[in-house]
Amino acid sequence: MKKIFAAIAALGLAATVAFAQDYNAAVEAFNAGATALESNKTEALAQFRSALSIAQALEGDEAAELVAKCKDAIPGVLMSIAKEKINEGAYDDALTVLEETKTVAAEYEAAAVVDEAAALVPNVYLRKGSTLLKEKNFAAAAEALAKVVEFNPEDGQSFLLLGQAQMQNGNLPAATEALEKAAAFGKADQANKLLSNAYLKQGQALLKAGKNADAIAALEKANSYLENANAYKLIASAYTKSGKSAQAIETYKKYLEVSPNAKDAEDIIFTIAATAQKAGDKATAKDYYKKLSGSAKYAAQAEAQLKTL
Repeated sequence: MKKIFAAIAALGLAATVAFAQDYNAAVEAFNAGATALESNKTEALAQFRSALSIAQALEGDEAAELVAKCKDAIPGVLMSIAKEKINEGAYDDALTVLEETKTVAAEYEAAAVVDEAAALVPNVYLRKGSTLLKEKNFAAAAEALAKVVEFNPEDGQSFLLLGQAQMQNGNLPAATEALEKAAAFGKADQANKLLSNAYLKQGQALLKAGKNADAIAALEKANSYLENANAYKLIASAYTKSGKSAQAIETYKKYLEVSPNAKDAEDIIFTIAATAQKAGDKATAKDYYKKLSGSAKYAAQAEAQLKTL
């Protein structure tokens, strides 16, 4: 910004002299602000505000022009300060300055600056949330990212990040809500994979704790997001522990359909056969024992059981 104002010469009358002195002081402050812009925007802002305060107390065209120039400069300087704070990673300070920028720019009728400041706010929250997520401060990250989706309620990527933060923070219901919205807004592959894995882990924990019915519900939910062979195997295990042989057998069959080349496929086939035999389902038992005729591990046992049947 150029130093466009020059001091005016003092005239003979006392009132004019007083005006000249005050006006010159305002001009000096304005010019000091223009000079400080290159090196210290905070100082520049203080000088422009000082010039404005002095000029507003004066009358006349010269003072009015100076007031207008100050009001034109101040919103832009505030915006520059906010951007510096963003680049420094001082996100909370940046948000404070942006709010001040919007207020001042609206007062001074700088509509373009109001719009720019408003557009930057969700971006700052996104940067803050992403940084906190990397730092493993999950609760604070979730709080910041929740602000982002308030501003941008159809931003799939932000909902995805929010879901990850809530998941890591141990809040699976909130994570589910966020990730389902992420899926709805273009991030279905990533969101459904995260949800499936989360409910798979929950199911494993519930099964380990002996809560078979709850484990089955969680594991079925995992499969509702993304079909997972391990979920079927765990569901089958839960059914077995609950004494529901028929359901266990059908779920083990589903496991083999989804993962026919699984390393433990022969183990599962033998389990199906043995479970069916125990439950009195001879047809299924025979069918699955026969599948093990060429198995190095189970052929002898399968043959013996077939003879028994």
